[in-house]
Amino acid sequence: MSGAFDRGAFGSGAFADRAALVTGGGSGIGRAVALRLAAGGARVVAADVSEAGAEETAALVRAAGGEARAVRADVTSASDCAAAVHTAVASFGALHLAVNAAGVGGVEARTADYPEDDWHRTLAVNLTGTWYAMRAQLPALEAAARAGGRDGFGAALVNVASVAGLTGFPLHAAYAASKHGVVGLTRTAALECARRGVRVNALCPGFTRTPMVDRMTGATPDGEAALAARIPIRRLGTVEEIAAAAAYLCSAEAAFMIGHALVVDGGIVAG
Repeated sequence: MSGAFDRGAFGSGAFADRAALVTGGGSGIGRAVALRLAAGGARVVAADVSEAGAEETAALVRAAGGEARAVRADVTSASDCAAAVHTAVASFGALHLAVNAAGVGGVEARTADYPEDDWHRTLAVNLTGTWYAMRAQLPALEAAARAGGRDGFGAALVNVASVAGLTGFPLHAAYAASKHGVVGLTRTAALECARRGVRVNALCPGFTRTPMVDRMTGATPDGEAALAARIPIRRLGTVEEIAAAAAYLCSAEAAFMIGHALVVDGGIVAG
C-alpha cells in the first residue's frame, strides 16, 4: 500500500483524535483493521508476535500519511498485553479503540484424537490471549470514556471470533471451543461495561483469504475453489470486507450495539 488511504465508509475523520490498539496487527485481518482505522484518522498501535509484521503494518500506515507504532506482543503473555496498552497510552495519551484479532487455527483432527498440546496452545492464544488483552485494555478504555466520549459513545472494543464460535466446525475442536469462548467472553464483558461507556462486541468472519486460510487450502486455486464451494456466495471473503465490519463496530454508527456477535460469512450461518 502506498500513497493516500482509501478512506471508505468510515474514513474522512470518523476516528480522528482516537487511539487504537490492534492485536494480531502484523498480518491478515489484523493488518487490514489497523489500516482501515488509520484511514479514518485513528492513531494506531499494531501489536503482533511477529515484530517484523507489526513494523510493516506501522510502516504502511505512516507511508499513507497516518500515525502508527509497532510493538511485539505475544497475547499468551499477560505482561506483553499490558505493555502494548502502555505503548498506546504513552504514545497517544489514551486508548479509545481496541480490536483483538490475534489467533491461530490449530490442527485438523477428530475430537477424540485431538493432540493435547495443540488443544492447550490454541485455547491459550485464542481464548486466554483474548482475555489477557481485554484485561489490559478495559481499564484504559474506561478511562478514555470517563474523560469524555466524542460522538456520544465513549470507547469500543471488538474481539475477532469466527462463525466457528456460533456453529460446529468438524475436525477443529480446539478452534471452535476457543471461538465459542470468545463470544461468551465478549457478551459477559459487554454487560459489565455498558454503563461504563465502553461498547464490547464480537466479529464473526467466515472463510476469509488470510494466511491461516491459505494453510487450509494449500494456497492453490483448486484448494480455494473447494473451500469456496462450501460458502453460499461461492467465494472467500476479503480482509478488507472484515475490516470494514470491524470499523463499523468501532464507529458512532454502531453506538447502540452492545454484546453483539456480527456475522460476516457469505451466508454460512444462514444455512
